[in-house]
Amino acid sequence: MKGAKSKSESKKPDSRLSVKKREAPKQKKAPVKKAKEAKDPNKPKRPASAFFVFMEDFRKQYKEKHPNNKSVSVVGKAGGEKWKSMSESEKAPFVAKAEKRKSEYDKTLQAYNKKLAEGKPEEEEEEDESDKSKSEVHDDEDDDDDSGEDEDDDE
Repeated sequence: MKGAKSKSESKKPDSRLSVKKREAPKQKKAPVKKAKEAKDPNKPKRPASAFFVFMEDFRKQYKEKHPNNKSVSVVGKAGGEKWKSMSESEKAPFVAKAEKRKSEYDKTLQAYNKKLAEGKPEEEEEEDESDKSKSEVHDDEDDDDDSGEDEDDDE
């Protein structure tokens, strides 16, 4: 038995011939999502771009020409094609309207930010928490007291 292989060597598969097993994909824990801040309804909305200013007029014209077409995507695609084919001089009035809206937005945003920087009055801070959540908090406290009494009654 001089030339015999040991048991451990005979059980080892030849690495050149074996199929490499892939590791099972590791299940990652879902990252904890941070609670988003509630959007302020008083915050001014961003102005429309020149394309969207163009689309306001284009939709009206397109619906007059094609009253039976109810598809939003068809109108959008037609508007996009028309916008691409327009020259800079044809786009100029829409760009001017968009810039005007942008300047108005900047003014209202500055006023809004200034108002925020001054700080919220206490009344507004209380309004942030809805009435329902206030009642739930108080209900939970009442429930805890009641449940404790019920346990004592059972004994």
